[in-house]
Amino acid sequence: MTITKGETLVVDINRLDEKGSGRAVIWRENEKGVSKKLRLTIPQTLPGETVQVTVDNPERRRRKAILEEVLESNPERIAAPCPHFEKCGGCVWQHWDYQGQLKQKTNHVKHAIESQGFDPNLVRDTIGMDNPWHYRNKMEFTFSKDGSLGLHEQGNFRKVISLETCLIAGKEMVEAAMEVADWAKAHELSGYDKDAHEGLLRHLMVRQSFATGEIMLALFATEPPVENAANDLVKRIQEKFPQVKSLLWLENTAWADRTQSEKTHVLDGRDFIYDEMSGYRFRLWFDTFFQTNPTQAQKLVDLAIEIGQPKKSEKMIDLFCGVGTFSLPFAARVGELAGIEIVETSIESAKRNAADNGIDNTYFLAKDARKGIDEVLETFGSPELLLLDPPRSGAGGKVMRRIGRSKPQRIVYVSCNPDTFATDIKELEQFGYVLKDVQPVDLFPHTVHVECVVKLYLKEDYEAEFNKR
Repeated sequence: MTITKGETLVVDINRLDEKGSGRAVIWRENEKGVSKKLRLTIPQTLPGETVQVTVDNPERRRRKAILEEVLESNPERIAAPCPHFEKCGGCVWQHWDYQGQLKQKTNHVKHAIESQGFDPNLVRDTIGMDNPWHYRNKMEFTFSKDGSLGLHEQGNFRKVISLETCLIAGKEMVEAAMEVADWAKAHELSGYDKDAHEGLLRHLMVRQSFATGEIMLALFATEPPVENAANDLVKRIQEKFPQVKSLLWLENTAWADRTQSEKTHVLDGRDFIYDEMSGYRFRLWFDTFFQTNPTQAQKLVDLAIEIGQPKKSEKMIDLFCGVGTFSLPFAARVGELAGIEIVETSIESAKRNAADNGIDNTYFLAKDARKGIDEVLETFGSPELLLLDPPRSGAGGKVMRRIGRSKPQRIVYVSCNPDTFATDIKELEQFGYVLKDVQPVDLFPHTVHVECVVKLYLKEDYEAEFNKR
């Protein structure tokens, strides 16, 4: 029978897609009477559930359906605590018991490496958080056309959901953001219209060091500061949030919807804040990449050191080193360390962070990963230990093969995407590397994302180590 627009259906959720939404398949007949699959994507559903949904535009073979009622629920389903959960795109799994989320993430990593021919039993259980709430130390909020502040609607970057709270951001960060929202309303400042490309306020970035308590508030606007309004904002923040050490107004006239700056105005304080990790101090600017969950990021660093086994007699390369999150604690444990990162501002920060912490055995190079490895190998020699922490897209085959040819004894791969990680490490098999430890770590509770810390040995070294036992 042909399905009509707006018709209600009862379907079974058989799996989740890459964004964490439930997937269901039903058969429908087209106008010629031929049966074809209709693949439905249904947010806020869980595997094994039977649900009632409404389908728009069923003539399409892939379609998002609206959840009307859960008829048979997954036993791990819970009530989402956030009042914005059903609409906001910040979280997708608040309706799933946290232990269920962790199991799903472990299985994701297992499936990813198994798809490349590796043993899924190498994957340990995902390390979760004791308290998986208020864990983020950085948030980017968006202004809607009327000047309200919030987050994008799930699956719709044209619509902004005004927020009263956010349960994944630090509490003081949310309070400061709500103060900025009140300020914008009080001065009747317009938000940016993405379609008309007009309006003043675009984004508010809030970041806080959980170690030092310092907060940065960075307003992105299409024009220079509005004097009276800016002065009032400074007054409000100084009176209510003395922990704000950096209050910025950043001009951004580009059409691209990004938190970038053409000119930075420091309204109050510095243009950076101090943060700490692993006993080292870091300077964070508005565009500095730094792990957004400091509690779990510390576990990543500790795990990387534990499985990497750095030695004072060794040389090490830190590929995609950023501002030195891994570089600094490893540099204290090896003889020499070379860091490679394509973003020049991050390399300048890494150099400054090393100097601030009295570390003098590092060499940082601003270059593309593949070319950077070649340059470092020429001047530095082949390392005993190599760590890489690539972006979500992975390192890529050319970089991985270059790593393989350089023959480090041990490789520590820190991954934020199990699928690209699995294809990356497959490239190392031809060079004699063996996958040893795979430890997932949950840095983003209530989302689909999962990180991993992984160790690979050269086969001959692995066998020699194994025979010692």
